[in-house]
Amino acid sequence: MENIQTSSLKTKEQVISDLKELLVLVNDGKEGYQRAAEATESPVLKALFAKLSGERMVYAAELKEHIAAHGGEAENENGGLLGGLHRTWLSIKEVLSGHNDSSVIETIVTGENTVIAKYDELIADFADHADHMQLLKTQREGIREAVAEIESNK
Repeated sequence: MENIQTSSLKTKEQVISDLKELLVLVNDGKEGYQRAAEATESPVLKALFAKLSGERMVYAAELKEHIAAHGGEAENENGGLLGGLHRTWLSIKEVLSGHNDSSVIETIVTGENTVIAKYDELIADFADHADHMQLLKTQREGIREAVAEIESNK
């Protein structure tokens, strides 16, 4: 069961900010998957990471639509740093240098779990995010499924 908080009655700008934070995380994932696909020697993982990078591109476009619907602008095409919230994707560069697929998978799973936690946070804030709740739940589930698929390739 979802842990639903009572509304904090966020301003429109705060809701936009929440969505932009999520957009940055999604773009971090997109970039991480692109780097992982380039670095792995495994054709199976190359295809999986490329597919998941494409999914994150779709997620980013969907989030941008919701940001625009709230009157915000989302020009972010790249990832970013959210005060360390998602720094795990940054460590992928070092992991990839060794071409160790097991380490890459572990790093990706850690990063994706960070993203899932952000989705959970926004989903729990039902009153402030009700108009895009279905999108958040669908994307979170897609990321959970991606994690399961990645872990099956260990």
